[in-house]
Amino acid sequence: MTGNGADLGDMTGRTVVITGGNSGIGRATAMALAGLGARVVITARDVQKGASAVTDIRRHSGNDAVSCVPLDLASLASVRTCAAELLSHLDKIHVLDLNAGGVLAKRTMTEDSLEMQFQANHLGHFLLTHLLMDRLRQSAPARIVVVSSWGHTQARDGLDFEDLQWMTRPYRGSFVYSATKLMNLLFSFELARRLADTEVTVNALHPGFVASGFAMDGDTAWLRLGIVVARPFARSPQKGAATAVWLAASDEAKAITGGYFVNCRPRATSKAAIDVDAARRLWEVSEELAGLS
Repeated sequence: MTGNGADLGDMTGRTVVITGGNSGIGRATAMALAGLGARVVITARDVQKGASAVTDIRRHSGNDAVSCVPLDLASLASVRTCAAELLSHLDKIHVLDLNAGGVLAKRTMTEDSLEMQFQANHLGHFLLTHLLMDRLRQSAPARIVVVSSWGHTQARDGLDFEDLQWMTRPYRGSFVYSATKLMNLLFSFELARRLADTEVTVNALHPGFVASGFAMDGDTAWLRLGIVVARPFARSPQKGAATAVWLAASDEAKAITGGYFVNCRPRATSKAAIDVDAARRLWEVSEELAGLS
């Protein structure tokens, strides 16, 4: 496996949806795939920031087939509205890149009475994927790319299914973030198993520590200080996006499913991430909370 970007295919005629594509890794991913000729639809909470990103991506990629749809993953109603708009405008979806996410220092509840990180980092994407699944199947071969993190390894004891939303334990934003990144992997691997007999692949990745504004609103002063100190050693958003771009566009990755990648190469996950029973249980709980069961 080369993973050097040399096998990136022509994306002309392919449609890509990227959540959180207005900044950071998502924006760099959108720029790269638009540059390969794809029709790219990004989502953004802030409509103005989304519109600005679209203008910038069009200008630098030379591709005018770039647009933005509003999406607030912390609102299940917004997820449903976004999915309906995507389905009404896109007769094909060949790549779904679940990129958006964040870390918060303090417990915050969403309008759905769910913990913010749990909903924005996991449940919102879970629901969006379900709502778009038929279109992805119809568009096959198609790919789902899930941006997780090495941070999942910090959830060493797996998930506490009695308190998935961290409501009864002392709230530490970075710990909750790690748990949601573990959820990303459990979801990705379970989805890959459920789609094993289709031409829709599912893979997850760790983008590396990227120089962006991510986590600057996170865990109190120590986390922000650590990020500032480490920033000179961080990779650019373009390098952080490289694995997502490779999974979305390379010929080499087209037949791979159920994997976890770092720097375009397969990497082992924590034991908690390959717990099949936990993955199935998380799926069932997520269906119920998202109103799908």
